[in-house]
Amino acid sequence: MLSKRTGVVVLVSLTLVLIIAAIFAPRLAQPRCYHNFADRRVWLGIPNFADVVSNAGFAIVGIGGLVILLRRSSRVQFVDSRERWPYVIVFAGMVLTAIGSSYYHLAPDNDRLLWDRLPMTIVFMALVAAMISERISVPIGLALLPLLLLVGIASVVEWHTSEINGASDLRFYAALQAYAVLLLLAILLLPPRYTRSADLAVVVGFYVLAKITEAADRAIFAFGHVVSGHTIKHLAAAAAGLWILRMLEKRRPVEVPEFA
Repeated sequence: MLSKRTGVVVLVSLTLVLIIAAIFAPRLAQPRCYHNFADRRVWLGIPNFADVVSNAGFAIVGIGGLVILLRRSSRVQFVDSRERWPYVIVFAGMVLTAIGSSYYHLAPDNDRLLWDRLPMTIVFMALVAAMISERISVPIGLALLPLLLLVGIASVVEWHTSEINGASDLRFYAALQAYAVLLLLAILLLPPRYTRSADLAVVVGFYVLAKITEAADRAIFAFGHVVSGHTIKHLAAAAAGLWILRMLEKRRPVEVPEFA
């Protein structure tokens, strides 16, 4: 385990490296065929049925998380009650993701994709703030929360603006996703406040699975035309949220750290 001071240096260094990489990396254009998903089947009058309906997983996990976190008899324990709020935003973001992604997949295009990606960045950045609160400092994590959310939203707006201007550029949005994943892994090197730290690695695993199945959308669908990779992506990403909720319910404080 790293000391808290060393961990802060590592996290700040990671942040600076990714910022520099995003600025100086070549433009990353979104593929022209991005909206051409494999499973276009219409069921029950709903176009792209599987990709639309599979977003129900986000809604179920998001609503379930909000109910568990906000009820008075919640089984979730927090050393500092303020730690609850980044997670509330995580699960609220999942509900918004269900809405935005369903809207997008009904008729995929860049304008609708904006409303798919915005809530996803809310989930990523709120989770980053939650980890900073738990492993470094509650006040710092809460202070960074609005800034992180703003940066996440700005990355999506910047991408959408680049599409409108005919110079598609996903660099900053992609860097933000990479940052969230790398920070979750790096944060494991810091002393934990709670048990079940390994669950974070499982969450990252589900995210990686989601990215792999997204890239293999057509190849997976071609295997029997049962389910597409993109549909599995939605289910894997929802499973990541479910695992976060499972972690929160099962973990217990290791000790009461001396946070500022």
